[in-house]
Amino acid sequence: MMNNEPQVMVSTEDAARLESMLEKLSTQAFPGKADLEQELARAQWVAPEAMPANRVTMNSTVRFRVESSAESFTLKLVYPKDAGDTTKTVSILAPVGSALLGLAEGDQISWPKPGGGSLAVRIEEVMHQPERAGDYTP
Repeated sequence: MMNNEPQVMVSTEDAARLESMLEKLSTQAFPGKADLEQELARAQWVAPEAMPANRVTMNSTVRFRVESSAESFTLKLVYPKDAGDTTKTVSILAPVGSALLGLAEGDQISWPKPGGGSLAVRIEEVMHQPERAGDYTP
């Protein structure tokens, strides 16, 4: 079977924080836990200072484009404690959040639509990435 999933890169710092967070979560409280664990397992782990600037890391701000409409929107990938304004942030615990982690500019994902179905969404730009800015704190 051919694997069409894009390559995923995760910083060792993000991976350690996420694994620690996952250890404390029950599968009942977080149905997507296995998906995030699978993403971390298949990811290439790199030192934060070696992270390519075009990759989505935790606390990155990303601009997306909906392929069918060319509509753009911007979201920040955050830890659950920071996921207050859902129009500006997406939690790593959301299915879309765990799918975004480690992707690069130009990668495309399937984005669930409210009410069912999905949209093809492309990562246009990683507008802010903490590692690129030299910020390695959570």
